[in-house]
Amino acid sequence: MREEWIFANKHLSKISISSNPNNEPVSIHGYSNHLRCIGIGTDAAVFQSIDVSAYVFKMYADYKIQKVQIEGKVYETLGDSPYFSTCFGYKDNYLVINYEDGITLYDCLLQGIQIPKQVIEDIDQAREYVRQKGLNPRDIHLKNILLQNGRAKIIDVSEYVQPGNDLRWEHLKKAYDHYYHLIKGKPVPLQLIETIRKRYNHRSNHSPTFE
Repeated sequence: MREEWIFANKHLSKISISSNPNNEPVSIHGYSNHLRCIGIGTDAAVFQSIDVSAYVFKMYADYKIQKVQIEGKVYETLGDSPYFSTCFGYKDNYLVINYEDGITLYDCLLQGIQIPKQVIEDIDQAREYVRQKGLNPRDIHLKNILLQNGRAKIIDVSEYVQPGNDLRWEHLKKAYDHYYHLIKGKPVPLQLIETIRKRYNHRSNHSPTFE
């Protein structure tokens, strides 16, 4: 482990993460003024070191730490790709990943930032690249995709070893093609987005539709 990561580890040890039911975001316990949280998911939270800003540390919830090694090995399999971040290593409960600038597609909707068609095409190409590596591209959603200089960057690969198609990307792509022109460049209220998200997450897992 590099010296700068050891320094960050001292501050990460002051923080713990717990998961929540119903696919809700994790809860963060503890605090360090040397870290800032830049992302919260349903299994983990991502922290950037104020002192070592080139790296982020994806810390998993206590009951999800088995995913650390799994995701680390997925990154090793993916190798160098313009569609994904670089993982430099992992410890017991977190991964060390390069910091990626940009804004999530979720925040693009909130702020009315236009999502170009190129992003959709990039994700399709990224998914094909993942399949060529013998993995399964799934769990691709608005909070897992960054808009970065007009292109797409995927920032979560933890479920690529799981079987089956969760249809998330197919539904998002269909929504973009059919409905995005109605809201393009317009901010979408948080309450509306969250209502749609929760209803979608509670739909039948076998439902082929998203309407």
